[in-house]
Amino acid sequence: MMFQSFCITVIILTVSVDCGRVLVFPHDGSHWVNMNVMIQELYTRGHHVTVIRPADSWYIKEHSPYYETLKVDFSVGGDETFFNVFVSRQLQIRRERSPVWTRFSLDMELKNSFSEMHRKICGMVTYIIEDQKLISSIREAKYDVMLTDPANGGGVVLAHYLALPLVFNTRWTVHGEAHFGIAPSPLSYVPFPLAMLTDKMTFFQRVYNMLFYSLRLFLYRRTVGPHYSALVGHYFGPDVDYFELFQAADIWLMRVDFVFEFPRPTMPNIVYVGCFHCKPAKPLPADLEDFVQSSGEHGIVMMSLGTLVGELPPGIDDEIAAALAELPQKVIWRHTGKKPSTLGNNTMLVDWLPQNDLLGHPKTRAFVSHGGTNGILESIYHGIPILGLPLVFDQHDNLSKMKYRGVAKFLDIATIEKKAFLEALQEVIYEPSYKINMQKLSRLERDKPIQPLDNAMYWIEFVMRNNGAAHLRTESYKMPWYTYHSIDVIVFLLFVVSVTIILIIAVIRYLCSKMCIKRRIKQE
Repeated sequence: MMFQSFCITVIILTVSVDCGRVLVFPHDGSHWVNMNVMIQELYTRGHHVTVIRPADSWYIKEHSPYYETLKVDFSVGGDETFFNVFVSRQLQIRRERSPVWTRFSLDMELKNSFSEMHRKICGMVTYIIEDQKLISSIREAKYDVMLTDPANGGGVVLAHYLALPLVFNTRWTVHGEAHFGIAPSPLSYVPFPLAMLTDKMTFFQRVYNMLFYSLRLFLYRRTVGPHYSALVGHYFGPDVDYFELFQAADIWLMRVDFVFEFPRPTMPNIVYVGCFHCKPAKPLPADLEDFVQSSGEHGIVMMSLGTLVGELPPGIDDEIAAALAELPQKVIWRHTGKKPSTLGNNTMLVDWLPQNDLLGHPKTRAFVSHGGTNGILESIYHGIPILGLPLVFDQHDNLSKMKYRGVAKFLDIATIEKKAFLEALQEVIYEPSYKINMQKLSRLERDKPIQPLDNAMYWIEFVMRNNGAAHLRTESYKMPWYTYHSIDVIVFLLFVVSVTIILIIAVIRYLCSKMCIKRRIKQE
């Protein structure tokens, strides 16, 4: 009995050391889809996870076997209706305006919509901190780490207020692509995302890259700066820059890798976990498997435009459905709303589909996608070429990267018509190079010494064990811009060189004048 008691005590002590408490401040929508994968893995490893959930959350369920929710009685907006209206508005702008005016209109739509979203997120953080009962319960839980998506700054500010180590599940921050917030990013060969450039730029492309970066950074600051500056100034004082709190994060779990991205400088606390949500395909539900098998040797095409939109304007829907009807392949299309009038007998409409499992099915020939990062990485993992119909955000740029690698084509969905869509899809299905190039990327993606999800778990647990990872974090973000770029050193060295040259010239002139005087004296 004494031996059994000893063993039980050892097990309890071991579990209490190895298992931590994780507080999660998520970003809703498609960002939650991959955050939830991390949460489930943390749960299987014995960690206790608590998710902060606003009252009007869209994707985050209030009850889950994998986590507890800390429900905040505050609404932040951004539900399914909001995004459907938002995407429809974007398509309308792209249809009606000239190209230059279109881009400006899209930027203004994004700026206004996301300014309001970040204002509400700041309001939610204020609500949490000012609710003494709620903030006390959070403190008493003694969390070991904050896991957050820096696409919004709520988790960053709250982590700093609670003095918690901070881990990002990220590709984007409130200032754009995450690398640009922490890593050296020479614009001569590092294309700014959304510019749709490669790492091999001509002179004028480099000019465009710099101008595009400057404009975007200005818009990002104007969109989120007033809200987060006011919030941070209120709780931490006017001398604290809100974005420095982002840059002080311990670990950045980057949701991409260099199979997807172009090579670029990085930092010790950036950990690449691209494809961490990808996994071998599981068997399909019986009805889907029967439909897939009925395709015979032609196989299937899968179409999904992501979490933000399941229904397109009727004219676009009808053009796409008419083109799909002429394929010999069977089609599985995630679609909600009214059935297109031109839908063919070969097309199955579903409210939901197991995307990873369909992409991993041997009969899948192509993926019609909006170009979200999650879907693109799953396509790479399973080796399925893509026909892209980008809608908003980074989707154009993502598909541009895939087109450059010869694994995708993409069309403007706002002006799409049947013939062009059908021809593009047939090219992706029947031109062997698309499949060959994608399978090459798939081999590279799978050839890793440690699985991305295991790598992510290691670093989250590392931060919990060591109360942060300050030794991996550069303090360069605290430098003034002229110090960071060594402008002060260059100016000093130029001054020293200039003074030295002036002194040398002065000495030479002095010696020359002396010699001239002596020569005159001799001549006289």
